[in-house]
Amino acid sequence: MRIALDAMGGDHAPGPIVTGAVEAVRDRGDLTVVLVGDDPASQVYVRNKQKACTEAGMSGSVVRLAASTGQAELENTIDHLNADPSVNGILVQLPLPKRLDEHGILNRVNPLKDVDGFHPINVGLLAQGTPRFVPCTPLGIQHMLIASDVETRGINAVVLGRSNIVGKPMAMLLMQKGPGGDATVTVCHTATKDPQAIAREADLLVVAMGQPEKVNGDWIKPGAVVIDVGIHKTAQGRLCGDVHFESAVQVASRITPVPGGVGPLTIAMLLRNTLMSARMAQGLESMRLA
Repeated sequence: MRIALDAMGGDHAPGPIVTGAVEAVRDRGDLTVVLVGDDPASQVYVRNKQKACTEAGMSGSVVRLAASTGQAELENTIDHLNADPSVNGILVQLPLPKRLDEHGILNRVNPLKDVDGFHPINVGLLAQGTPRFVPCTPLGIQHMLIASDVETRGINAVVLGRSNIVGKPMAMLLMQKGPGGDATVTVCHTATKDPQAIAREADLLVVAMGQPEKVNGDWIKPGAVVIDVGIHKTAQGRLCGDVHFESAVQVASRITPVPGGVGPLTIAMLLRNTLMSARMAQGLESMRLA
């Protein structure tokens, strides 16, 4: 069976995680996305984020910069948004043009407005076990596991992939104390010997390899829960994940579909982080979100 998305209020809506709390915030939160260039996939992602902001009653704006934008101009844009009190959340849409210093740009974002959770300060807080802003995809996965009553305490969890966006923060979240955590975690990467054998030992398998349909049913322990983070378009125009769904669904007890699984949760957590930033700016830090 597929993991239910009830905590989201459906496959696409922001859901009660966000909308039920927006009314408590005076200015409702503003998310500003910085988009450099005209990458088609990035354009789609940004439109989806704007739509989700509108549905949640929040403000979503986009700063569009030409593909020829230089490092200094982009840094000046970030500095302006950092200083603007009406902006609660700043998201730099990735990937940036290769000639730009991506790490330098992400590190320039005010950590109190870093709703993507990529700033070293926010990464450090997560590593310490006192998270503030957590990368949105791993956070969404954790919420989904909790809402779907997937027990993580004491289980053997395997994360395939060690990216800063998904793999590493996912492992840290699963190791945190409390609901959606307390798991024993193994992270596999490109230098791992026989990741297939390691994956077969997992009660929970999170796949973020960036390779279309790499993981099939032979990688999966019978009854395991499988979270597919990947999304790709085949030559025939079909969307698929990192997991070969047709074979995996025969073995897993629960599995997320692609599309419609992890993606909507990622956007919901982005709005959640923006709302939390707005609350902090208004001195409402004690008003915790679900």
